Amino acid sequence: MNPISSDNEYRYHRGHQPQTQAMLSPLVLHYARQGAAKRVLDIGCGNGHMCGELNEQGIEVVGIDPSQSGIDEARALCPSVTFHTMGIYDPPQQLGSECFDFACALEVVEHLYHPRELPRFAAALLRPGGLLLLSTPYHGWLKNLLIALLGKWDHHHSPLWDGGHIKFWSKATLSRLLHEEGFEVLAFHGCGRLPWLWKSMVLVARKR
Repeated sequence: MNPISSDNEYRYHRGHQPQTQAMLSPLVLHYARQGAAKRVLDIGCGNGHMCGELNEQGIEVVGIDPSQSGIDEARALCPSVTFHTMGIYDPPQQLGSECFDFACALEVVEHLYHPRELPRFAAALLRPGGLLLLSTPYHGWLKNLLIALLGKWDHHHSPLWDGGHIKFWSKATLSRLLHEEGFEVLAFHGCGRLPWLWKSMVLVARKR
C-alpha cells in the first residue's frame, strides 16, 4: 500500500481506501480470528483502513507507518486506535515490551531496499508462535510471460513512479525470505484475477 522507509513521504487522501483492501481484508480478518489474536500490529498501515476493520472486530490494534500524512489520516479515521509514525528501520523497542499475537504488512515488502528488515522487525515484536501475514503483487512465470508477450513490461515495471515497487516477489522467493528469518510458512493465497495471473499473493507464516 505504501513505502515503509523514511526516505520519501507518501501522500494519502482523506477517506481513500487502498484498492487492494477489499480483496485482502477478508484474509487478514480470517487469520486474526483463527489465531485468536488479541493484539495486532499493522506494519505500513497507511491511512488506517485495515486498522479500522480490525478494531471493529474488538481487536486491539496498533498501526505504524513512516508517512506523517498517512498517520494523520489514520488518527482522524480511527481515533480509538493507537498509531505511531515509524517504520521497520526504526528500533522495534519504541513500541514497548508487550508482544503482539499477529502482524500484517499489506503491499509493503515490494517497496523495501532491505526487505529482510521487515520479518526481523515483526519477529522482534511477535510472541513465540505468533503469525505474520504478508501481501505483495504476485509474480510467477506464466504471469511474467504474458506481460512480456503483451508488451506490457515497461508499464508493469515502470521506474517512473516515485515511491514505486523496487522488488518483485514470487511465492518461492518470499517463502525463502520468511524461512531464512525464522518463520514457518503455513499458507499461500492468490488474490484477484484468474489463478496464476493473480494481482497479489498472501503468505501466512508462524514465528518459530
